[in-house]
Amino acid sequence: MNKAAEGKAIVYCEGAFNTPNGKTAHGLVRYTQRYNILSIIDSRYAGKDAGMILDGKNKGIPVFDRIEQAFNKAKSAGIIATHLVVGLAPDGGRLSSGAREDIKEAITLGLNIDCGLHDYLSEDREISGLASEHHVNIRDIRKPKPIDQLHFFSGKIDEVKALKVAVLGTDSAVGKRTTARILTNALLEVGEKAEMIGTGQTAWLQGAQHCIVLDSIINDFVSGEIEHAVWSAWMDTKPDYIIIEGQGSLLNPAYPGGFELLAAGRPDAIILQHAPARIDYDGFPGFCIHPLSDQIKAIEIISGKPVIAITINHEKLDIKQIPFICDAIEMAVGLPTLDVLLEGADKLVKLLKLISKKRSV
Repeated sequence: MNKAAEGKAIVYCEGAFNTPNGKTAHGLVRYTQRYNILSIIDSRYAGKDAGMILDGKNKGIPVFDRIEQAFNKAKSAGIIATHLVVGLAPDGGRLSSGAREDIKEAITLGLNIDCGLHDYLSEDREISGLASEHHVNIRDIRKPKPIDQLHFFSGKIDEVKALKVAVLGTDSAVGKRTTARILTNALLEVGEKAEMIGTGQTAWLQGAQHCIVLDSIINDFVSGEIEHAVWSAWMDTKPDYIIIEGQGSLLNPAYPGGFELLAAGRPDAIILQHAPARIDYDGFPGFCIHPLSDQIKAIEIISGKPVIAITINHEKLDIKQIPFICDAIEMAVGLPTLDVLLEGADKLVKLLKLISKKRSV
């Protein structure tokens, strides 16, 4: 276990694990420095290993029916859970009535609650009162900072000399954060200095050192907060590479993220995450995803910088067909294409090192 972790967490993902609405839980199963993950809650997969469900890799993270069952199982092994982390990421960031009851149960067990939804549990009279009664803490990760702590765009982004790479996507819940994290870790593993800029609640829960929760910021300050996060990462550690996690997608009707990231983060290059099996935008049947070539063109026109690679999300794809699918995309758009979950990010690392070398000449 990570001795530096803040606590030992049970991750609540009832009814959503292994779906796009479970992406926060998925991120915590794959990587987190903030917690030691004890278990996942989703009755549909009770008895299975969370890593096997997601990636076919045993992570030693069991899935349970109920919170109390998970808590008692850990306790019987001499481990006292300290946190319940809400691993749900539903459309609109709202909490169901059933989830509310489960969170109340967790509080009675003495678990601190970390939640990244738009429903602020610390402002819920019933839940906050119960938390006070049981002496546990509630952290609402998406709760906006006070106005006097926000930053307006200033132009200091030009001071950043690192190679800035944005990982954008052709849709929401498509794997941008996962690719950004895998790429950052791959750079670190080969001795490069790299920092990841988290832009959502899951990155914060994973322990990203430089992180903002983009969709909780008042619009006037979004660009300034992006700039400040990138600038702070540069000033703190002087990394060679800064990897910026994307949000939504430029053309998604509900989550048109990315404009501010391109305008304020001013990346030098863009990696585009894509789910080849998707036809419609996530959660919006009938709203067809714009062609990959159009999305590349839109990004490059807005940013004036190149899309340098396509990374794919292999949901609903036959694993054996992925190399052929990557080859087909590569032929269609003329860019290297890979699945980092299956093959790692070595190809991207080599590409970034080549770009960095050319910049320094």
